[in-house]
Amino acid sequence: MTDQHDFTATCPKGLENLLADELRGLGAAVEREQPGAVRFKGNLESGYRACLWSRLANRILLNLAQTRIVDAEDMYQAVNALPWEEHISPSGVLWIQFSGTNREIRNSQFGAQKAKDAIVDRLRKTTGARPDVDKRDPDLTATLRLHRDRLDIAIDLSGDSLHRRGYRTHIGAAPLKENLAAALLIRAGWPEIAAEGGALLDPMCGSGTFLVEAALMFGDIAPGVMRGSFGFEHWLNHQNDIWMALREEALERRAAGMEQTFPEIRGYDADAKVLFAAEANIARAGLERIVRVSHRPVASFKVPSHRPVKPGLVLTNPPYGERLGEQEALRDTYAELGQQLKKEFAGWRAGIFTGNPELCFSTGLRSHKQYQLYNGSIPSQLLLFDIHAAKQGTKSGEPVKQLSDEVQMVVNRLRKNLRNIGKWAKKEGIDCYRLYDADLPEYSAAIDIYRSVEGQTFAHVQEYRAPAKIPEDKARARLGDLVRAVREVLELPPRNISIKERRRHSHKESGSQYQKNRVAKAAGEAPVFWAREYDAEVEINLWDYLDTGLFLDHRPVRKYLRSLSGGKKLLNLFCYTATATVQAAIGGGKAGGCTESTSVDLSKAYQAWAQRNFRHNGLDPYRHQLIEADCLQWLEAAQQNRRGQYDVIFLDPPTFSNSAKMRSVLDIQRDHADLIRQCMALLKSDGVLLFSNNLRSFKMDGEVSAEYAVENLSAKLLDKDFQRNPKIHNVWEIRAR
Repeated sequence: MTDQHDFTATCPKGLENLLADELRGLGAAVEREQPGAVRFKGNLESGYRACLWSRLANRILLNLAQTRIVDAEDMYQAVNALPWEEHISPSGVLWIQFSGTNREIRNSQFGAQKAKDAIVDRLRKTTGARPDVDKRDPDLTATLRLHRDRLDIAIDLSGDSLHRRGYRTHIGAAPLKENLAAALLIRAGWPEIAAEGGALLDPMCGSGTFLVEAALMFGDIAPGVMRGSFGFEHWLNHQNDIWMALREEALERRAAGMEQTFPEIRGYDADAKVLFAAEANIARAGLERIVRVSHRPVASFKVPSHRPVKPGLVLTNPPYGERLGEQEALRDTYAELGQQLKKEFAGWRAGIFTGNPELCFSTGLRSHKQYQLYNGSIPSQLLLFDIHAAKQGTKSGEPVKQLSDEVQMVVNRLRKNLRNIGKWAKKEGIDCYRLYDADLPEYSAAIDIYRSVEGQTFAHVQEYRAPAKIPEDKARARLGDLVRAVREVLELPPRNISIKERRRHSHKESGSQYQKNRVAKAAGEAPVFWAREYDAEVEINLWDYLDTGLFLDHRPVRKYLRSLSGGKKLLNLFCYTATATVQAAIGGGKAGGCTESTSVDLSKAYQAWAQRNFRHNGLDPYRHQLIEADCLQWLEAAQQNRRGQYDVIFLDPPTFSNSAKMRSVLDIQRDHADLIRQCMALLKSDGVLLFSNNLRSFKMDGEVSAEYAVENLSAKLLDKDFQRNPKIHNVWEIRAR
C-alpha cells in the first residue's frame, strides 16, 4: 500500500487539464500533463481508484521504465531487462500494444513483434516456459510507446478502454464516447447546475449517452462499477483485498446516491428507432426510474410540464453533415433549435457540441464560450450559450447599441475575412492566423487570432503607427472602433482581447512605445496559454511583451525548415522562443526530426521561454541545446571550432539591433553578407542555409549571389493570411556552388 508508483492516464486530446483536476480530486499526485495523457504518482490504491472512478480517462497505465533507444536491438535489450516474471505467469496470456516509430523502427507491427520476443525470451529463460499471445482476454497487456528515441514501457491496468462503462450495448449512428460526453457535461457546468437542482435536457439524445453520464455524476456512481473486468485482475502483483474494498465503497456510494432526489434528466429525438437503444442503455445502467426519453422533433422542443422544472442545462450533439447537401439541410434543424431555445428556455444554459461550428450561426444565438475538442479524429467545438429573456431588438432586456456606420464597415470586413481566411485556416488545421492587416487604410492595425489547445479564442490587436496628419484623438477613436468590431464579430469577452496601442509621445514621456491593454489587466487578463502549430504546442503570451512568442508570418518558413531538417543537425541563430527549432525537432514524414540542434539568442527571457517550449514538447536537452549569447560573438567564435558541423542553419536576425549587451550594432542590410559567409563556413558541403529578415527594402548583396547558389523563396513561403502584405518577410535558401 505504501509503495509509490508512476502512472499515466491517457485521454482524448483536449481533456488533459480536466483529467488532471479529476485525478487530483481522486487523491493522485499529478506530475505533468502532456498531449493526450496525464502523468501521476500514487500507491496501488491510487491506480485502482483511477480505473474505477475516472470519468475522463481512456486507460490507466502502470509505468515500468522509460529509456532511450536507437534501433530494434536497443529496444529488445531494454524490454528484456525488465522482470516480466513478476508480472505474468508463464502459463498466462500476453498481449502487446505498441505505438510510435523512429528512424530505425518504422512500423508499429514490427515494434510489437520485437517487444513480444523480448518478453517471451525473458520468461522462457527465467521460468522455462512462455505465455501464449492473444488479443482476446489477455492476463497482461504490455503497452509500449515510442516517441522519436524515447521508449515508455508500461502495463495496462484498465483492460478494455475505460470509456466503455458497460451500460451502452446499443448505439446510434454517430455515437459519442462516454468519457467525451462526461467531459462535455463538466465543461458545460452540469455538476454545478445539478447541485442547485437544475435540469438536463437533450433535444437530440440519440442513444442517451449525455443523459446516463449526467445521472451517474449526480448519483455519485463510479463509472467503472458496471464493468465486467479490468486488466489488473490477472496481474501477478494484483492486491485483491485493496480492490474489493474500493469496489465495496463504490457500491455503498451508489446505493446512497440513488436515494437522492434527482433533477429532471430527459432526452428527446425525432428518430423513434434510436430511442429503443437509449431506453436499453438507460435500463442497463439501472437508471430507468430517473432518466426518461420521448419521441419529439426539435421544432416542438420545450420545457417538460409534468412537474415543476428548475432552469438548467440543454446539452446536445446534433448531426453536422459530411457533405454540402447534408449541411444545407441541417441549417433548418439548427435554426429550429435556436428558435425553440429563445422561445422556451429563457434563463437556461445551452451547449452544442458539433464538428461543424459554422452551422451554429443558424441558431441565431451568440456563444459566450467555446472549447476546442476532438470527437475521435474530428476537430470539434463545444459552444456554450446563456439564453436570456429578450424582447425583439433587445438583449438581456437592454436596448441594443446600434453600431456606427464606421464600425459596421469594419464588422463587414472582418466577417468577410472570417469566411475566407477563417475557413482556409480551419481546413488547413491552423489555429493561429492573421485575420486583418490594415485592409481598410483608415483602420490601420493587424488583428491576429489565437486559439488555445483548450479551445479558447483570443484576439491580438496591434495598432500601426498613424500618420502625423491624423489627430491623436481620431487615431484612438479608430482603434476603439476596431476593438468594438472584433468583439462584435468574434463574440469575445474583453479579457480575451489583447490591445497593443502604438501612439506618439514626446521625449518627456517614458515607457514603451507600445502600451499594454490596461482594461484587460484591470479585469484580470487571461493567463499564458499553449497553442498548437502542426504537431507542436507553443507557449503564447499576448500581454507582457511586444511579440507573442510565435511569428505568424513565419509559419510556412517553419514548415519548410522542418522538411529540410529530418535526420540532420540544425543551428538556429537569433532563435527568439525557438519555435522553429521545436518544429524541426519534431519533424514530419519518414525522416523524422533533426537529430541535434543548437539555438542561440541573447535574450534571457526568450531563452527561458524557449526552454519551456522544449520541455513541453518533450525535446531532449542533451540533443537540443539552448545557448544564451550574442549571436555575432558566438558566430565569430564558432569559426574556430564548429566549421563544417551543421547540415541546416536558420538565420533570422533583426533588421537593426543596438542592444546594450551586444559589442556592436547590427544593421542587416549592411552586415548580411558577412553573416551569411560566417554561417556558410559552419555548414557541411551539402548543407543549406535558410536566411530570413523583415526589412521591406532589403536587397541581397550581389557578391553573395555570385559566390553561392541563392534562391529567393519569399513568395513561395507566404501563406494566405499574409498575401495582402507580400513584403512582410524575405526568405532566401543558400547553398554552396
